[in-house]
Amino acid sequence: MLVFACETSCDETSLCLMENKNIVEHIIYSQEIHSKFGGVVPELASRSHLEELQEMTIKIFSKTNIEPEKIDVFTATCGPGLIGSLLVGSTFTKSLSMSLNKPFIPINHLEAHVLSTSFNNNINYPHLVLLLTGGHTQIYLMNNSNNIELLGESIDDAVGEAFDKTAKMLKLSYPGGKEIEKMAKKGDEDSFNLPLPLVNEENFNFSFSGIKTAINLLTKTNEIDIKFIRNVSASFQKTIAKLITTKLIRGIDILNNKNVFIKSISVVGGVANNMYIKNKLENLFDERNIKLYYPIKEMMSDNAAMIAWACIKNYREDKKNIFFKPQPRLKIKDEL
Repeated sequence: MLVFACETSCDETSLCLMENKNIVEHIIYSQEIHSKFGGVVPELASRSHLEELQEMTIKIFSKTNIEPEKIDVFTATCGPGLIGSLLVGSTFTKSLSMSLNKPFIPINHLEAHVLSTSFNNNINYPHLVLLLTGGHTQIYLMNNSNNIELLGESIDDAVGEAFDKTAKMLKLSYPGGKEIEKMAKKGDEDSFNLPLPLVNEENFNFSFSGIKTAINLLTKTNEIDIKFIRNVSASFQKTIAKLITTKLIRGIDILNNKNVFIKSISVVGGVANNMYIKNKLENLFDERNIKLYYPIKEMMSDNAAMIAWACIKNYREDKKNIFFKPQPRLKIKDEL
């Protein structure tokens, strides 16, 4: 099965041609225009998708020498995400499918992230998935690839959003994740004692807004010089890692008490690229003899390859739905 996939849920424009389990071609365009605003501007994101998609489509077909008529299935992200961006990508892809009289399958962006590690790993169940992105921080329990249960999520900011907002307060550029990680390498992670919201709660939920508020107060009572930026970045990164690891261990203990014994954990989403957090997780679960999985690097952040894989992984005739309307708050349990 040859799949044409499109991802435009936020500020990444991405197309992928995938045949069975082979990535034929994959293009990701990162919109740089948002850096001057310190965050994504929805209208500019939509406009950029519209400007890039046609040229990227021509490029992907010419580069692979594949005729559009050879595509078996067209698929696109239909939620969650920014409604304007979702509309641009899904409408564009639907138009291609209609013009070629080929089926269109809507894909849930979150489900694509959750399934991404099964592209390059043999997953052992029951399995936990830690989703760390700019828009979501969630923990899912998987009993199999079709049985995905949301156990907990952030009740306020997503972890990626916390990175971006902290970077903005420290006068660092957007996106903030790489900047924070870079500055933290030369900082003292014990300089500031930041709060650990919900860390002792007997649930799977996260909270990051209190950490952001604490940093905001620090920036108002200290000179924002390079030493301060490095130390706050290091303290922030340490706090985020501690919060994530503590909640995961507590969650696993909760499941053990219910006779659910986790055999492996996947960490997915753009924040999973943070090496400090990655090392903390690897050390923690190596001690517990729990396998830790990651997607291939190009499936970490928002991308069309994971959309194509989710389409192939769960392809069924009844999934075809060209009339599905994009939903900015789509959840995994929602029917597509």
